[in-house]
Amino acid sequence: MDRAKRYNNIKLGLSLSRSFLGWIFLLLIVLTGATRVVEGWTHSITASSTLALLLFASIFGFLNLILFFPLTFYNGYVLEHRYELSNYTLKSFFWENIKALFVGLVIGVPLLVIFYFFLQTYGNDWWIPVGIFLFFFSVILGRLAPTLILPLFYKFVPVEDERVADLVRKRCESVGMKVEGIFQFDLSKTTKKANAAFTGIGRSKRIILGDNLIHNFTLEEIDAVLAHELGHFKKKHLWKMMAVGTVSTFIGLYLVSLAYSEWVVGLGFGSLTRLAGLPLLGLLMGIYSFVTGPVQNIISRHHERKADQFSREMLEGKSEFMISALRKLAEQNLADRDPNPVVEFLFHSHPSIKHRIEYLDPVTVK
Repeated sequence: MDRAKRYNNIKLGLSLSRSFLGWIFLLLIVLTGATRVVEGWTHSITASSTLALLLFASIFGFLNLILFFPLTFYNGYVLEHRYELSNYTLKSFFWENIKALFVGLVIGVPLLVIFYFFLQTYGNDWWIPVGIFLFFFSVILGRLAPTLILPLFYKFVPVEDERVADLVRKRCESVGMKVEGIFQFDLSKTTKKANAAFTGIGRSKRIILGDNLIHNFTLEEIDAVLAHELGHFKKKHLWKMMAVGTVSTFIGLYLVSLAYSEWVVGLGFGSLTRLAGLPLLGLLMGIYSFVTGPVQNIISRHHERKADQFSREMLEGKSEFMISALRKLAEQNLADRDPNPVVEFLFHSHPSIKHRIEYLDPVTVK
């Protein structure tokens, strides 16, 4: 087994282990009565249902963090260093994860409180206002993330190479895309991997290029990668995925609400709003997300193929630069170029490098 395949198999194994163990954790704390004990304690020290909710979530959230820290540390630090992909120091790893935890709390706490309010107010129909709220929240987050959240983790500056900046401006103008800025960011402070993206909604729309990409790829290869990202814009993939995600969210919330109502009765909680039963919602939502993941991936892979096709068309039928960029990305990111078909179908949001190259130009496949 080659090095890239070993790396990706380990990453997949860790991801699946984290999911399954997380579900077991949620199930155990409910079935063992731990949630009932903590619920009783929170209500003994406060009459506020909101404060009790936050205390309850804090206790089990902290326990979850401690229990699964070894997996997080191995996956994010040890393994990445072992395969020479990480630029983290031990200090910077902890600092970046602390920032991520802080951002998660700032976003997650209000979401939890609002969700519990809907659960208390609408009973079995809680899934309807929750779904509507999550839709608007996702739009707002997409609007604010490039300007408020991403800069907490990376330094964004206007692209320094004027040739690249001029190329990006011209390509964006050619597809009618108005961007607020063309930025490069210091991805190299954490990883040796390369990346580029089209981010934001409305006035926060921007093109971001990792410094690893700018420094290690030729202008023609950057052009091909940029054309791919513009393909996503031109074909409105962001909005299509948001539509798919919204439909999936409503279906998932509805199914979870049905199952949760049954579990609440079966386990003797008596009320949907019992704190002791809330972890079951997390378990059900996690399982639904896992089961529907392959469907989302099928759609995503279709969009990636369309974006590759757009890149080829924008470059007037020339595929060699996109193929060169894909091979370089695979090497730099240690991607599995030809994963097991079942693994690719279930877990990959992008077609494999082999399939992408084959799609662009079958003659180049070796």
